[in-house]
Amino acid sequence: MALFGIFGKDPAAKPAAEGVAPWSKVWNVPAVGCSPSFHLRHRGKSKVDDAVLDDLEEVLVSSDVGVETTLTIIERIQTRVASDKYVGTAELNGILRAEVAALMKDPAPIDLAKKPYVIMVVGVNGVGKTTTIGKLAHRFHTAGHSVILGAADTFRAAAVDQLRIWSERVGVPLVSQGMNADPAAVAFDTVESAKAKGTDIVIIDTAGRLHNKINLMNELTKVRNVMRKVVPDAPHEVLLVLDASTGQNAIEQAREFTAATEVTALALTKLDGTAKGGVAIGISHQFQIPIRYLGVGEGINDLMPFDRTAFVEALFKGN
Repeated sequence: MALFGIFGKDPAAKPAAEGVAPWSKVWNVPAVGCSPSFHLRHRGKSKVDDAVLDDLEEVLVSSDVGVETTLTIIERIQTRVASDKYVGTAELNGILRAEVAALMKDPAPIDLAKKPYVIMVVGVNGVGKTTTIGKLAHRFHTAGHSVILGAADTFRAAAVDQLRIWSERVGVPLVSQGMNADPAAVAFDTVESAKAKGTDIVIIDTAGRLHNKINLMNELTKVRNVMRKVVPDAPHEVLLVLDASTGQNAIEQAREFTAATEVTALALTKLDGTAKGGVAIGISHQFQIPIRYLGVGEGINDLMPFDRTAFVEALFKGN
């Protein structure tokens, strides 16, 4: 059972436009779950009391929303309930959706007037970083934009090989120098080539694992600085890829990378499997970084632009 489907359909929810499938039909958003005991204890209550809020707090934490974000949500609901003595569990569904949506930021529009538009992609090994780059390249390429990829994750031979496979599959060029090459040199050559050829978009893969945070910070800073020798305001986006199925580990990864570099947007992967959708709320809120993409499957088209309103509706849908 989805979270607060037990309180009935949100009366403020708008129906999907005719011919447009809601997100819950496009992809099975992992709903935040409620236990049957929660349903039996609180259905139809005319007042949101401490017992309801205590149980709600437990549900949110167990759904990977995170303690900090959960407490913020509970406090906001308490404030609204206190200001309106007639709020009961029937209204709580709509209040919860509104408060969760308010915690999440919308990403800034991608400004393709900047040419080349440079995206630096960061994240640990195994989160789907290379796959996300391939899908992202496909999205831009099929939209009519020219794209070039840079294989600057040179510490892992497989990373270069995987990116080469994606470049061939998508039909976009790749700049690589093989394993153990200088990542900054690869990034420089990629951006320089893009500028010389008038390419619209550059996507740079970076190392997923270094020995410690200082090494990671130094490497990403070096890559950023050499790209700015060619394009002074590059990178225009630093996209952190996180595996949503790892729950609180994803939050720890976000903490590490935001400390190492200026992350401007998130891509959450593996939301089609065992991931609990609440992790998206916690990460976006705690780090005040907008989610730009969601990976929802293995197919080349399974990378969706993030829509926080639609996401919240799907996350809290009734089953």
